[in-house]
Amino acid sequence: MLLLGFSAASFAQDPAAKKVLDNVSAKMKSFKGVTANFTYTTKNKKNVKQGSVAGQISLKGQKYYIKQGKNLIISDGRKTWNYNGENEVTVGDVENDAKTLTPQKLLSDFYDKDFTYKLVSSAGAYNEIQMMPTDKRKNFKQVNVFVDKAKGLITKAKIIDKSDNTIEFALTNVNTAVNLPDSKFNFDVKKYPKVEVIEQ
Repeated sequence: MLLLGFSAASFAQDPAAKKVLDNVSAKMKSFKGVTANFTYTTKNKKNVKQGSVAGQISLKGQKYYIKQGKNLIISDGRKTWNYNGENEVTVGDVENDAKTLTPQKLLSDFYDKDFTYKLVSSAGAYNEIQMMPTDKRKNFKQVNVFVDKAKGLITKAKIIDKSDNTIEFALTNVNTAVNLPDSKFNFDVKKYPKVEVIEQ
């Protein structure tokens, strides 16, 4: 999901899709904090399931905290820590993640600069929007986001990488009324005295 183009100049921006995405972005910015459970499933280009992972995510502005078993990914909006759950944590600047798809990019206001997009379906409970990255350096070539009409939030996404593998991502138990301390979004090295810190 997080460490995941081809040119889409002819893929015109869709006003209907923009309206949906603008509403999602405005809603996300109105929340002091968000928590949710997530699952993501990987499938190869033949649509054969390769694995499935569950975890918890917390969001606050440009900050995020992801727990997946013993593994942690934490960002304070400037630095990102990736802890392998055992003896190593890598630290890097957020701006170095230009090719990746962070929670903020997936769930909020990333679309005008990074993607062309169109509304491909509004049937049922979701608005489905197909998005193509404008930057060929991205390590994924298509993202379909599913906006829950009742919640006004992106609660599902399908990401296709350059090898035609797919990651299907879903949020459940979304809480948009939680007050999260800033300390949650910092990796406290003192709590992990045996961990090797690797600067990227």
